[in-house]
Amino acid sequence: MDARHNGTMTKIALFGTSADPPTIGHQAIIDWLADAFTKVVVWAANNPFKTHAAALEDRQQMLALLIDDLRYSDRQVGLYPELSDSKTLISVRRAKQLWPQASLTLVLGADVISTLPHWYCAEALFEQVELLVLKRPEVSLSASAVAILQEQTQFEIADFEGPPVSSSHYRQTGDGGELTPAIATYIRQHHLYVWKQATSTSRAAIASSQP
Repeated sequence: MDARHNGTMTKIALFGTSADPPTIGHQAIIDWLADAFTKVVVWAANNPFKTHAAALEDRQQMLALLIDDLRYSDRQVGLYPELSDSKTLISVRRAKQLWPQASLTLVLGADVISTLPHWYCAEALFEQVELLVLKRPEVSLSASAVAILQEQTQFEIADFEGPPVSSSHYRQTGDGGELTPAIATYIRQHHLYVWKQATSTSRAAIASSQP
């Protein structure tokens, strides 16, 4: 497979995410990556450091809706559920099989910096890809965690900061403003995060009844 684009090496951003659920923050990240890379490859995965509220299949479907809203061509931005694995190294190796001649950059959130050196076969992972760290509005970059990671590998911190939203905030509050309309509809139709929504509704009812 020819991985060259207009005479230059294809630069592919690998963006695996829990997407529980995907928010307008994820959408902003993909949109920004599409301007910086030849291709953006996206998938949902189970994070062994987290407990997930929605099934992986539902999270993949919601990511597909998120990408459809951005209206990029499949060549520029694509969902690749076949890359999904709880071990990122496995996902990267699968990507290398699909695009053996491409330059691969693994996109990571600032919240994983402290755990990254402890990931499965971290040293092997660092040898396979370049690393791009995205700042998150609700997460400060730990100077000590950055220093530890710098001792093990090189990485770049992106000049990007998305909107102040997160999947965890949605799960805690049910704030529909953090979702695209298509994903909000999918969540309602498939009865996802129901107990969270019920809790939020109960709290709102109690608050409105108070003097």
